[in-house]
Amino acid sequence: MKAVVVGAGIAGLVAARQLGLAGWDVEVLEKSAAPRPDGYMMDFFGPGVEAAERIGLYPRLAAVAYHVEAAEYVDATGHPTSSLDYDQFARLAGGKVLSLLRPDMERAALAALDDVASGRVRIRYGAPVSRVWSGEDGVEVAVGDPPDVTLGADVLVGADGIHSGVRAQVFGPEEEYLRPLGMRAAAFIVTEPVLNARFRNRFVLTDSIDRMAGLYSLRSDEVAAFMVYRDATDAPGHQRSGSPRERLRREFAGLGHAVDRLLELCPEHPYDDVVAQVVMPGWQRGRTVLVGDACGAVSLLAGQGGSLAIAGAALLGDVLGPVASPDGISAALAEFERRWKPVVEEAQAAGRRTASSFLPSNRTQRLLRRWIIRATHLPGIDRLVARQIVGRIAK
Repeated sequence: MKAVVVGAGIAGLVAARQLGLAGWDVEVLEKSAAPRPDGYMMDFFGPGVEAAERIGLYPRLAAVAYHVEAAEYVDATGHPTSSLDYDQFARLAGGKVLSLLRPDMERAALAALDDVASGRVRIRYGAPVSRVWSGEDGVEVAVGDPPDVTLGADVLVGADGIHSGVRAQVFGPEEEYLRPLGMRAAAFIVTEPVLNARFRNRFVLTDSIDRMAGLYSLRSDEVAAFMVYRDATDAPGHQRSGSPRERLRREFAGLGHAVDRLLELCPEHPYDDVVAQVVMPGWQRGRTVLVGDACGAVSLLAGQGGSLAIAGAALLGDVLGPVASPDGISAALAEFERRWKPVVEEAQAAGRRTASSFLPSNRTQRLLRRWIIRATHLPGIDRLVARQIVGRIAK
C-alpha cells in the first residue's frame, strides 16, 4: 500500500512515520525548500501527550522542551500585573505539559522517521503540489510548478495546514471552511543576548488591549517573539498596508522597551497569518483524507494545535495502517473521522471561549483577564478556570 502525504509539518511527519511503521510506502511532499526555522512557543498537553507516549515520540519531544517557571503579564514599564505558575498549570492540564518551540517539534518528528525501515518514507522538499486527481483506483498527484512529475498512490493525506491546497482542490475553496476569529498572529526569532538573559525561564506577555506581544528566551542568545493583534480586514474599505514587518512595527509600537527592541530586529518577512479555525462537515472524500490544521485548526487560543496534530496523525496511523487492500480504505477513513472529530470540535469550542480573555478589546476585559489569571492561585477556582481554558482535560 502506498500513501502520498502533502505537508511536512508535525501532523504530516507523524502520519508518514506511523504509516511507514505499518508497512506502507510513503511519499511526503513539502513546498518549502527545507524544514521551517521559525515558529512560536507552544504548550504541549492533553491528547497529544498520551499519543506521543504510545507511539514512542514523547522522549524526543521531552529532550527539546524548555523549562518554564511562569507566564508573566507586564505593563509598558515592565511591571508584572499577573502571573500563571506553570507547575500548577501542568497539574490542572493533566499532569504533563511540555513547552516546545514549533520548529523543534517538527525536527523531533523528522528525526523519528529514523524508526522506520529504510526507504519506506521519502521526503521531497521544494515540491509543491499543483493538482490532484482521485478515482476508484486511487489518487494521482502532480508535483512541481509547472508540474514535472506525477505520483500515484492508494491514499492522499492532506496535512498542508490551515491554507491547505489539497482541501481546496478536493473539498472546495478555503472561504467555505475557514472561520476567522478576528485576529492575526506573527512570530519570529532574533538574536538578542541582553533580553535573552533578562527573561530566561519565563513567558513574558504584554498586558495590553487589542494586541499582545510575548517573548521567551531560547537556549542560545536568541529570543522567540510571538504577537497577536486585531484584524480589521473585514471592515468595509479596509486594505492591509505595508509589509508584515512594517505592519508589526506600527501595531506594536509603545508596548515597552523589550517589545521595541524586538520590533527593531524583526526580519523582513516574519510569519504573519490569520487566526482562524477550519470547520468542515467531513474530512474524507474518496481516497483523500485531511489531518492536522488542514481539517481541524483549533487556533492558538486553545493551545492544543501541536497536541492535536500528533494525536490525530497517530490515530490515522492506527486505523489506516493495518489496511492491506484498497477495499478497506473507505471504512478506515470513515472510522478515523468518527473517532477524532468530536475531540477536535471540543478543542475548537475551548478556543472560541477564550477569545475575549486572550486578547481583550477594552479595559474591562483586560481587568477580567487579570482576575481570571490571579484566580488560578485560589483552590477550587483554579480548576474552574482551567476547564474554561483547556476544556474537558481538567476534570
